[in-house]
Amino acid sequence: MTVAIRSNDNEINLLRRSHAVVPGGIHGHQDVKLQWPGAPQFFSRGEGAYIWDVSGNRYIDLLCSYGPIILGHRHPAVEAAVGRQMLQGDCLNTPSPLFVDLAERLVSVVDHADWAMFMKNGSDATTLALTIARAATGRKKILVAKGAYHGATPWCTPNMNGIPEEERANLVYYSYNDTASVDEAVALAGSDLAGIIVSPFRHDAGLDQELVDVAFARHLRTVCDRQDALLILDDVRCGFRLAFGSSWEPIGVKPDLSAWSKAIANGYPLAALLGNDRARDAASSVWAAGSFWFTAVPMAASLATLDVLEKEDGVSRMNSIAATICSGMAGQAASLGLKVNVTGQPTMPYLTFAGETDREWTVRFAAECARRGLYTHPRHNWFVSAAITEQLASEILDITGQAFEAVKRAGAPT
Repeated sequence: MTVAIRSNDNEINLLRRSHAVVPGGIHGHQDVKLQWPGAPQFFSRGEGAYIWDVSGNRYIDLLCSYGPIILGHRHPAVEAAVGRQMLQGDCLNTPSPLFVDLAERLVSVVDHADWAMFMKNGSDATTLALTIARAATGRKKILVAKGAYHGATPWCTPNMNGIPEEERANLVYYSYNDTASVDEAVALAGSDLAGIIVSPFRHDAGLDQELVDVAFARHLRTVCDRQDALLILDDVRCGFRLAFGSSWEPIGVKPDLSAWSKAIANGYPLAALLGNDRARDAASSVWAAGSFWFTAVPMAASLATLDVLEKEDGVSRMNSIAATICSGMAGQAASLGLKVNVTGQPTMPYLTFAGETDREWTVRFAAECARRGLYTHPRHNWFVSAAITEQLASEILDITGQAFEAVKRAGAPT
């Protein structure tokens, strides 16, 4: 399949140079071989709801750097806060006062949180959560949903190359939204159950998304209370996109620990682990540090991001506009007789074509969107930022409508 996106020697040269000095050229999930043929590998800048690749093509951004961009690229309030702090310093010998300011802010916003700790990425936060659960209980076993992504460290990376099986000896698996499978896993863990880690909804890559069953979430809370284990909510991907606070606050289920990153600093590298007083002593007893974990600039960015989200009711606005986009795409597909699934939370949707065997039509759809200036992903949920206005939502739907028509002409099943 040929994608009519302009490329130039700069992109080609960067790819050549990268392959010479980086194993595989690009490592991890940002390798565009996972997207569509001809997808741009390098981007030069972002502004608001738009990104530009190094060949000069502009796209409306519905991937948001895999989630961190929640207000739009280079939001003025965030950049102003970052600029002020840069004049004072970033990586200092000990934390800046913003360390305390941000901890207080997060504790005030998230109802289950009594304390906060900071690190650099989501893998740091989820791994520390398991460590604290084990320290708090004196036990080893952690229940994890089959297929769930909780980071790129040995205990949870989806690629087992180079990972000894022993790294996962103390994990017991259950099926998302299946209380019977949870009970079976609890029985396997026995008296050695330290905790259960769970995502706010099932957002496994490449699969239709599955919203949480409230009864399932409550069952996890009940099990942890009964077994004296800790409930860990992995809010790394969903945090502040579903609610202004914990993603499970609207359903009234409080975890003991919650892991955060992605959107909390609008693209600046920061993660947090929040917890309740039950886990406080254990949290203070473990070793958790990194030379860059306490840098001030991302904390300034986070404080500004939270202020904008709260003052502008950003989460509600995003959900309203995202719902319009999702329902509009579903209607477009239906009007053409295309069997399409639009699943997940509106601000984090995922689109697939029913009956496809290797995402061939989802890949084609993403390519057709890109040709027309809309950046999505065929194997990962998308993200709708607060920079998407009603006018941009209309433009997005114009593009997706044309992309659906092109996919149908190419032979997508109806």
